[in-house]
Amino acid sequence: MPLREEFESSGNWLFRRRGWLPMLLYPFAISLLYFYPEKTYSCVTSTSWGAFCLTVSLAGLIIRAITVGHTPKGTSGRNTDKQIAECLNHTGIYSVVRHPLYLGNFLMWLGLFLFIGIWWFVVICALAYWLYYERIMFAEEEFLRRSYPNTYEKWASQTPAFFPRLTGWKASILPFSLRNVLKREYNGLFAMVISFTMLNMTSHFFVQHRFQIDGFWQVTFGLGTLLFLILRSLKKYTHVLEIAGR
Repeated sequence: MPLREEFESSGNWLFRRRGWLPMLLYPFAISLLYFYPEKTYSCVTSTSWGAFCLTVSLAGLIIRAITVGHTPKGTSGRNTDKQIAECLNHTGIYSVVRHPLYLGNFLMWLGLFLFIGIWWFVVICALAYWLYYERIMFAEEEFLRRSYPNTYEKWASQTPAFFPRLTGWKASILPFSLRNVLKREYNGLFAMVISFTMLNMTSHFFVQHRFQIDGFWQVTFGLGTLLFLILRSLKKYTHVLEIAGR
């Protein structure tokens, strides 16, 4: 198989599994809490460090929110079956970076990587993330190249793939929809909150030999759970979060 087709094939394989494959890093992180308590415990139980790492992850979620808040239905989704793009997004945040959702995902994961407090773990995870998502981005762009050849080539030649440029912003065609963000991103927020809280609890268990969650993470988990239950109920039982074409 030619290398280009092989990259696309492997990228599509990873694309279909991108919802759960990154979670294989969790056992790695937990093992570090167990084997390196002298390095990890002070970080994972520090309120100031935890707040900083959470802020990094929330920055990623904000980037995702800006992205999905301006995109139409059939684009920038969480679909895993196949590539879908009913149109080519090239305005708003897509005018300064081609893969804003994956940039947002990286920052969300980076906060968790940093939380552990071991620099080489951050480096390894960042490299693994890049190798993983580079294939997915390649597969997505091959799909877009075939679907919108002329528009794609012009957009891709002017817009960086992952690191945003600081100029050239073009206002989004669609107005920002908070309802669309709430409908599509509440799961990501809840998963992030659970991850931080579980790492905090696990670290206490390995060192103190008892289940304990620090006050900061108790409040964060409580607020995150409440928001999750409210938004999930609104999405499942009402049409409050629905908006035509989004």
